[in-house]
Amino acid sequence: MRPTVALLLPLLLAACSPATAPEEAPAAVQPNNATYGTDANLAASKPDAILRYADHPRGFAELRLPEGDGPFPLAVIYHGGCWKTGIASQAYMAPLATRWQQLGIATLNVDYREVGDGGGWPGSFADWAASAKLIDEVAAKYPIDRARVTLVGHSAGALPAQWLASAQGADRPVGKRTALEARAAIVLDGPGDVGAEQPAFDALCQFSAVAPFIGDEAPRRLAAISPSAAEPQLAQLLFVQAKLPAPSAATQAALAHGGARVTVRENAGASHFAIITPGNPVYEANEAAMLAVIK
Repeated sequence: MRPTVALLLPLLLAACSPATAPEEAPAAVQPNNATYGTDANLAASKPDAILRYADHPRGFAELRLPEGDGPFPLAVIYHGGCWKTGIASQAYMAPLATRWQQLGIATLNVDYREVGDGGGWPGSFADWAASAKLIDEVAAKYPIDRARVTLVGHSAGALPAQWLASAQGADRPVGKRTALEARAAIVLDGPGDVGAEQPAFDALCQFSAVAPFIGDEAPRRLAAISPSAAEPQLAQLLFVQAKLPAPSAATQAALAHGGARVTVRENAGASHFAIITPGNPVYEANEAAMLAVIK
């Protein structure tokens, strides 16, 4: 039986807290949250820098750099949390960022506003657009390969991972903007088209997540952010699904219209968090495919 909404929030918050590693083994795998299948977790490393993109408390990103001279590929990570304040933050993605750091990948782990603290339409979109400006700043200051930027989104973070790479007209959440220059995107158990997959995503969240996030004029707004209206300009787009099904054939075709090679890896029976948890067998089964996209 699925947990109730009242039980879901504390469990999600527990899953978002990186484990503390013992002093004698700073990179040890630790127990985390067996309810959601995240039974192994890597202790998060200390960020090399905290970079701000906005004045509000959540307007920051954690930069982690690998050892060595570079230039390194860069993964820009957007967390999930059903776009609702109080469920999640960038913190629960830090173990994944740490794992990739160990494997020679620089990471920007981004926090942003959600419904309840100024996010939603257009606040979250404004944060995503502003956070993307950090990419060029990081590439100018650190040994980053600007030609190897991958946008990564878990759950609700799938939206910025795709939306940022699409050109936008004046009627879009933050007005007219050009597509962010990124080589690829990875979606980790998230929707390919929020409007088309609203029932499945709301079921995953166990409450109505899409409607409060989109706000008024939902049909028009959902259409405006659909890949059918503005496809991402990417070379590769990888979906690693677990609780959510693969995007429909129509959605995949729309996502590929901008030139992306769309690949879907389904993990039937896997938990929503196992696919992002270093050390978990489900993550391990998909890591090579993710690294092939990023590197």
